[in-house]
Order: sequence, then structure tokens, then C-alpha cells
Amino acid sequence: MLNYIWLALILLAVTIGGWNDRLKEVSDGAFDGAKTAVTIALGLIGVMAMWLGVMRLAEKSGLVQKIARGLRPVMRRLFPDVPADHPAMGSMLMNMAANMLGLGNAATPLGLRAMRDLEMLNPRPGVATNAMCTFLAVNTSSVQLIPTTAIAILVAAGSRNPTAIVGTALLATLCAATVAITSVKLFEKLPIFRPADADGQSVASAEPAVKTVSPPTNPAESLVVEAPVPRAPTWSMALFALLGLFFAFLFVRMVWPNLLGLPPKPHASPNGFVRSVSALSILAIPFLLSFFPLYAAVRGIQVYNEFVEGAKEGFNTILRIIPFLVTMLVAINMFKGAGGIDLLTRALAPVLAPLHFPPDLLPLALMRPLSGGATLAILTDVVQRFGPENIISLMAATIYGSTETTFYVAAVYFGSVGVKQTRHAIPAGLLADFCGVIASVFICRLVFD
Repeated sequence: MLNYIWLALILLAVTIGGWNDRLKEVSDGAFDGAKTAVTIALGLIGVMAMWLGVMRLAEKSGLVQKIARGLRPVMRRLFPDVPADHPAMGSMLMNMAANMLGLGNAATPLGLRAMRDLEMLNPRPGVATNAMCTFLAVNTSSVQLIPTTAIAILVAAGSRNPTAIVGTALLATLCAATVAITSVKLFEKLPIFRPADADGQSVASAEPAVKTVSPPTNPAESLVVEAPVPRAPTWSMALFALLGLFFAFLFVRMVWPNLLGLPPKPHASPNGFVRSVSALSILAIPFLLSFFPLYAAVRGIQVYNEFVEGAKEGFNTILRIIPFLVTMLVAINMFKGAGGIDLLTRALAPVLAPLHFPPDLLPLALMRPLSGGATLAILTDVVQRFGPENIISLMAATIYGSTETTFYVAAVYFGSVGVKQTRHAIPAGLLADFCGVIASVFICRLVFD
């Protein structure tokens, strides 16, 4: 699928750019895309190393497996091909939780770790498994409790109620997530999306759940068995309780300061739900960075050494991403520089006008799956032109908060494990984006009209 999309973007960019006499912009877009891809990848190295170190502590201490077992019923339905106790379950759960709280700097490294864990179960390297496609679809439509970036744009524009889009974005992203999960499960059964073997022939049977590993042929050679994790001492529960009470106190101080006799923070939202989610977003990373090492330490894990071993994986992962990211961003920037987005906007405006879809939202809706930075610039322009209280601006902010940059996510996640045949992941992600856009407009009309 990505082969056809990438080739179409390149050919359309050259054709449209030549027709519009914008070939210089096309060339500049290609070079800018390549530079941007490397800049993004290099910026991820430190964050990636940190979170992979944390995840290694969680895995070595057995915490990831415990979390996965706790949510086994839900995850088993979403990912039936992944064993319930596999590390991929825990990595995916952590990624989803980070996405819901808007913790993008944590969600991406955790998602890359999850893809690497899923690759361990892949019997056909280079071809996306059903579990990988489902995970990508969930990521491109991830339910976000607070669209912090969109709210920040409204605040900067002087909005009197910037948190008004919290409810609309939550409903729209729920619609997108429902469509993403439904479509990815339906698409995986279609013959056109069946995985192909090395000769490019479609394979009728679904992939096995786990790669099989043959036992050693030499009887003297023994299988390596990982040492069991020692039980935590009884006093460790008191230590965890103290840590939990400390963060509970911080949460209450941030959400309900009056209970502690403290004055409320200036510019704090009057909505208790918004304050609660904002507090969770702030406290989540400090809590994880303290709880995971502490949990590993009381179980006898050498936390420093294991953290370093996990962090080493970050650099190699980023190196694998760079070629895929360069390839995708070059094509996207060429198409944008040629004026392809403007041409699509003019072509679709007469079709969408009778459906009461505001034409001013078309550039944002078309750019959203391609580029997060360009979409943010378009959102800022819409809010400045119409004002932060206008329904068009609220629709645009809701669209931004309930959709995702599908092609960027696909390039980064699949590129990190060398997957080139993405199968039905892109169609499911784009369908989720489309649903998020339509739901945003419809819900905003119901709420704000």
C-alpha cells in the first residue's frame, strides 16, 4: 500500500508542480523533507534511550507481565495473535495510556518498543502482522482525554473558554477509534490484504501466533533459561504505599487546593475533570520514572546496569527509522510544495459544500494525515482568521485533537522494525482519520450551533 501511495505522491508532485510552475518549490520540499526527517529522528534518540531503559526495568522486574495479565480480557480481543504474557502486551498498554494522557514524548518510544516486541512474533519479517496493523490503527485513532496542543492554540488566541473542545474532541476520537478497530478487523479478513510470502504470492492462512524455535541439536547444548524474578520483601509494600500517598497528595494539591487551605492557581480551569486530567498528565511521567526503578530495585534488579542496557537499544532503533522517515517526508513535502493540497481543496469544495462541511477546514483535514507541523500551522491560521470563539475554529481544534498523522506514524513505527508491506494498516488509519474529521464537524454543530 505504501508503495503506491509514495509513488503517487512523487508523480503528482512533479506533474502538478510543472503545471503550476512550482518545480523549485517541489525541489525545496524534497530537501526540506530529508532534513526534517533526520532532525526528528536525532531528536528522538535521548527520549528513546530513556524510555527503553525504563521499560527494560519494568520488564526485568516482571511488572509489564503483571499489567498485561490484569488487562488480559480486553487485550486478548484486540490482539488474539499475541500471547497474554508476552512483553508486547505491556508495551502496547503503556503506549496507549501515554497517548490518552497526551504524553507524546513518552508514547512514541513506548510504541516503538511495542513494535519491536511484536516483531519477535512475526514469522515473515518485512510483512506487517495482524497485531501490528491493529496496533497502528489504535495509535492513529488513540483516544485522547485532553487535546493539550489545540487548547494551547485557543488560549494563545485569547479564547474565553479554550477547554470547550475537550468534550467534542473526546467524542470525535471515540468515533475514530471505533471505526479504526472495526475496519482493521474487517480488512484483515479480505484476500487483498492477506500477507504475501517471499515470492509475492498471497498466503491464505493467517500468521501463527508465535515464531517457533527449534531445540538445540546438540544434546550437550542447553537452553538458556532466564532466572526467575525474586519476590519483593514484605516491607516493600509500605514503601510503595508511601510513594502512592506522596503522589496522591500532589494530585489533590493540583486539583483541589482549597481542601488543603491553598489558593487556586491562576488561570486554572474551572472544570474539575479538565483539572484532574491535566494533573494526571503532569504527574504521570515523574511517577513512572520513580515507581519503575523502585519496583525493580526491591525485587533485586541491578537498576543502573539494566537501565543502561535498555538505553543502548534506543540508538539502533532510531538509525533504522531514518531511511523510512526520509522517504515519506520527502514525498509529502514535494506534494505540499507543488500545491497539491490547494488543488485538492478547490476540487473537493463544491462536493462538500452541500454536505455543510466548511471549505475552510479542507486544507487542515487533507494535511492532517500527512504532516503534524503543517497541520498545526493551518490550525493556527484558521483560529487567527476566524477568532477563537468561532465555530469554524472550534471545529478545526476538535479535528486536530481527534486525528493523527497516519503516514508519519506508519513510517516511524513500521520503519523501526523494517516492515515494508504494511497491508491494511494505512487504509484503516485513513478511514479512522476521515471518521474523526466528519465526527468533529457533526458534533461541533450539535454542541456549539
